[in-house]
Amino acid sequence: MNKLQKSAGGRTFKRIDFKERVIIENRYCIDKKLLSVIAIELGRPKSAVSREIDGKPRIGRGKYSADQAQRVSESNRKNQGRKSKLDYAPLKDYTIDKIKLGWSPEQIELRLPIDYPRNKKMRVSYEAIYQFVYSQIHRGGNGTLKKDGEDLRGYLARRHTRRQKKGLRKAQKLERKLSLPSIEDRPKEVEKRKKIGHWEDDTLVSHQSKTRIKSVNERVSGLVFFGKTINGTTKECDKVLVDRLKDIPVKFRKTLTRDRGVENFDYETVEEQLNLSCFFAHPYCSQERDSNENANGLFRRYFPKKTD
Repeated sequence: MNKLQKSAGGRTFKRIDFKERVIIENRYCIDKKLLSVIAIELGRPKSAVSREIDGKPRIGRGKYSADQAQRVSESNRKNQGRKSKLDYAPLKDYTIDKIKLGWSPEQIELRLPIDYPRNKKMRVSYEAIYQFVYSQIHRGGNGTLKKDGEDLRGYLARRHTRRQKKGLRKAQKLERKLSLPSIEDRPKEVEKRKKIGHWEDDTLVSHQSKTRIKSVNERVSGLVFFGKTINGTTKECDKVLVDRLKDIPVKFRKTLTRDRGVENFDYETVEEQLNLSCFFAHPYCSQERDSNENANGLFRRYFPKKTD
């Protein structure tokens, strides 16, 4: 049985235990009961049940699981009270200084062992840095700046106001039902990043003008090309793409991974002109073109979205 604990307001509460989680799973996923009905049965506020469900659907992939929720709860409990490595003042100062210089958390993590090879306290993961940045804001980035905190989000490459979960972006439009070559059929060697010749492309948009920027990068070498188009039509975007890659030796032009933007649909012409194979990422899965998205993010630091 969980012990009663005091909240910040002095009230006592009891954590949801495994028995209650089983009831929630049965009532929610099987009986399809409303959250308010489940809350009454458990004698808990509806908000407590809602937080426990955490927006999971009743059926299908991602549905609520009492076993999984219990494992997460126990893991979180073990981590309670742990101090952040950034409580160490020299590490905190170093991290903040580098962030303000435009360094990414990933760069900071890699650089620390070089600058401080013997000081083991000067070590921190990039994830811990991201957590530190967003912990300065109430409600994980959704609220106001905490007392004595500093808002560092504007120095990050993406400048997101709150953390973004990878691969979980909700679809805002219906998937275009076109018979496009799927990334699932792309050669497996592309994922291994060992052979040069596999490219990714994208189109960067500014609503201040019709001009677009076409970006295309090679996954292994890191080579990136940018080119300006006069508009966002398929013809103009592909024209810049072909112009950037046409002088690359044929043996280094094997595949091209694209998103499902309408400007990319004339892929067969691109395949013919560049002698490569095109594949399309799943809708709203930008992480499947991660190298290109990273390059675009760096580009956006100097040319923000509202740049003409």
